[in-house]
Amino acid sequence: MRVVFWGTPEFAVPSLRALLGEMHEVVAVVTQPDRPAGRGRALRASPVKRLAEEQMIPVLQPERARAPEFLEELKAYDADANVVVAYGQILPAAVLEMWPRGSFNVHASLLPELRGAAPINWAIDRGDTKTGVTIMRMVERMDAGPVLLQVEEPIGPEETASDLTARLSEIGAEALIEALAMIEADDVVEIEQDESRATFAPRITREHARIDWSRTAGEVARRIRAMDEVPGAWTMHRDRELKLYRPLVEPTAGSAAPGTVIDVFPADPASGMLVACGSGAVFVREVKAAGKRRMTTAEWLRGRAAEPGDVLT
Repeated sequence: MRVVFWGTPEFAVPSLRALLGEMHEVVAVVTQPDRPAGRGRALRASPVKRLAEEQMIPVLQPERARAPEFLEELKAYDADANVVVAYGQILPAAVLEMWPRGSFNVHASLLPELRGAAPINWAIDRGDTKTGVTIMRMVERMDAGPVLLQVEEPIGPEETASDLTARLSEIGAEALIEALAMIEADDVVEIEQDESRATFAPRITREHARIDWSRTAGEVARRIRAMDEVPGAWTMHRDRELKLYRPLVEPTAGSAAPGTVIDVFPADPASGMLVACGSGAVFVREVKAAGKRRMTTAEWLRGRAAEPGDVLT
């Protein structure tokens, strides 16, 4: 099948590799424009663009995927279908219906659950024990198209968004290849989504990532795991931002005020720092202080970076 591939982050890379490995003809790749990144704010190409250039595939980077001049350029590629994996813009009907086979999306949830930009993060945050990948035919409404294929996957009790993203990206790539084979063989049943079951996963903001210590220890731990690695859950400590990783719930901790550092363990990477929540407490086992690299909390504590009685806000 001749396809135009749309994708931007690392999550999309396994799907592009799978298409190439299965001898589908990727006639063009559409990805987001290069953006400033890092301390020097130099322009950085997306992971999908880097792979496309390695494979000598034409790369298109429109600021707006609905711009008339871009749509005219796209028509020249004469594809059979669009394949979209975490591209980063909503595509208009003119794009979705441009090719005879239509447009297909790899989405990291079991639709209609968790439509939207951040399904992996919110699945962890709300305490789901399973999620998965959906291959769907795209329509103009966000993540509302008929389902071609779903693959269910468990969520581990200490799993982070980074862990789950990596695993679902590979599962999604495999599911995509299976769905395209079914499409080519005219052996696919498209199932309309049940709108009454739809839930949503909005884009993560900085405020979503700030820890509210008045919540239960379980809720705080899930929020920390859901924000790993980007944007990173954060709190304020001694008037400076501190990012938090690898939480462990301690339900029987004492009754200190939420956000209070109950104890520190500079010699024990398995414990780190114990912080009170609205009920229970969490061990924070990795941190990233402003201007520093991510490290074990024990390593950070060896410089007397925090002490019992400190309050995180």
